[in-house]
Amino acid sequence: MNLSNVDENLQIIRDNYPQGPFHAAIFDFDGTLSLIRRNWQETMIPMMVDELAKTGTTETHEELKRQVENFVMQLNGRQTIYQMIQLTKEIEQRGGQPLEPIDYKHQYHDLLWEKVSRRIAAIQSGQVDIDDMTVPGSRELLQHIKNIGLRMYLASGTDLKYVKQEVSLLEFDNYFTGNIYGALDDYKNFSKAMIIDKIIRDTGVAGTQIIGFGDGYVEIEEVKRVGGLAIGVASDENNCQGINPWKRERLIRAGADIIVADYRELQTLLTLINLASPSI
Repeated sequence: MNLSNVDENLQIIRDNYPQGPFHAAIFDFDGTLSLIRRNWQETMIPMMVDELAKTGTTETHEELKRQVENFVMQLNGRQTIYQMIQLTKEIEQRGGQPLEPIDYKHQYHDLLWEKVSRRIAAIQSGQVDIDDMTVPGSRELLQHIKNIGLRMYLASGTDLKYVKQEVSLLEFDNYFTGNIYGALDDYKNFSKAMIIDKIIRDTGVAGTQIIGFGDGYVEIEEVKRVGGLAIGVASDENNCQGINPWKRERLIRAGADIIVADYRELQTLLTLINLASPSI
């Protein structure tokens, strides 16, 4: 791996990264553009550790936490139900009798909603500015991508009804003109791989002409699967400063070509990926 630092908040991981021309861009949502659900891991992981501990396993809390962190983040970017399916398998492996995955998903959503609902209320009341609930520079990035004429898509592992609500709340919906996708009750009919394949099939855009932005394994792997450019967003969702090393390590492992902390160094990033021009 040849790593060169352009800036402490922007790192080229692979010198031979695809350089376009690009005609479509696909974005993850949570942690990539939105901070409304920031630190969802701090809700999901303890919930799962508690469920595994109920099996009577002799593993310590820290051992369980490490194992849960690994599979939760390995599945980050896929629909939430897949993380819950894995939880049921882990419970069974320890001799427990799990609930259905959908039951654990509802339990997780109820816990997370306690935090998310307060953030939404704060935005709606004007107590918090919408841009304070976005990864820094997100709006400028989206506006530039729109201005230069790339087709724009959003695909999230969060349930579609929540994604649409939160995209609208952050006033991002005008950038995607209906190309917003999220988890479905019939979970086998949605995946980020399906959306990327649909983009290629419906538009004629080649995989190498797609650029993807995401903070999870799945979107990075799927963009690389078709030969596109994968920008790993190692956002620090708490402080909005600098690269999150834990995310960075996992994004590199997934195949990210470039790592960014956020989009504050937007002009540098756009120049690197040949999107600084006002036209394509």
